[in-house]
Amino acid sequence: MAGRRDSNPFDDEEVNPFANTGSVPAANSRLSPLPPEPVDYERGATVDIPLDSVNDLKKREKELQAKEAELKRREQELKRREDAIARSGIVIEEKNWPPFFPIIHHDIANEIPVHLQTLQYVAFTTLLGIVVCLLWNVVAVTIAWIKGEGPTIWFLSIIYLISGVPGAYVFWYRPLYRATRTDSALKFGWFFLAYVFHIGFCVFASVAPPMIFKGKSLTGILPAIDLLSENPLVGIFYFVGFALFCVESLVSIWVIQQVYMYFRGTGKAAEMKRSARTTMMAAL
Repeated sequence: MAGRRDSNPFDDEEVNPFANTGSVPAANSRLSPLPPEPVDYERGATVDIPLDSVNDLKKREKELQAKEAELKRREQELKRREDAIARSGIVIEEKNWPPFFPIIHHDIANEIPVHLQTLQYVAFTTLLGIVVCLLWNVVAVTIAWIKGEGPTIWFLSIIYLISGVPGAYVFWYRPLYRATRTDSALKFGWFFLAYVFHIGFCVFASVAPPMIFKGKSLTGILPAIDLLSENPLVGIFYFVGFALFCVESLVSIWVIQQVYMYFRGTGKAAEMKRSARTTMMAAL
């Protein structure tokens, strides 16, 4: 019993279960240790938020809620005004033309009745036509001034341009647009009065009689013939201006005829007479 050697279960014996004793030496049988795992010392740590930051957050939250309430109030007020305007029949005209720099409100396709859209488009063409005529008039008169005709006619052509273009829109195109949109007899009457003056100016400009500075401030037929013999280039520019004014006059005459036929056909003329008679009786 004393001579028998008992095995020590706690003896540190290096045994590699993956080792191949037949081919790999025992010295190389030790497994490489795993890399140490970093200890996260901040896991579960509490974060202290300063009391001032909490107060600031609550203050901002209150400010946002106040702004939101103010926006809701303004939105309700705006909706109330829009409803009141819609009930009163007033139309808010938003500027949308030309698209790259809106300066006027213009939406024939959505606001003008279908049976009047063609007429309104042609009337709009005459508005653009007078713009082209007056711009070309400035170009031709500028060339005539360079060739020795004097600066006075150039200043007159500039006056025609800066007064004629906005005047045409305000005095006859916008009244016609609103008349066809709302079918107002009064606006039709204002259009007729202003458009007759427009046609008269176009006819006068296409002839350009020698009444104001020999008529050379307008590119009519008479100054074109006069300048053709003196300077052919200036004469050609004046002849082009004469043709533009002639086309503008003819298209404008067609427009006023069509508007008058519609005005008479819908009974607006009789309505306007009755309105004028009632106004006169009330004044007397």
